[in-house]
Amino acid sequence: MTVERWTDEMVDGLASSVTELRENLRESVTEVRDSIDGMRVTVQALLQVAAQSQRDMELIKQRQEENDQRFNILLEEVRYLR
Repeated sequence: MTVERWTDEMVDGLASSVTELRENLRESVTEVRDSIDGMRVTVQALLQVAAQSQRDMELIKQRQEENDQRFNILLEEVRYLR
């Protein structure tokens, strides 16, 4: 087994590679954080839309129940008048 000695140039190359990898990693982490922030905003907006839709559906259901009650009252009056 042969032993290879590291030259100054090899150490400098390794240091450059490590520095470049560190910078790339920092950029990637920043991009991931930005993506997460964007997704967080999107999720919050979707939750607001879902909550509004649920309120709208409840209002529609309430109006439908009121209309059904009115119809039943009118139907009873028509039957009474016969």
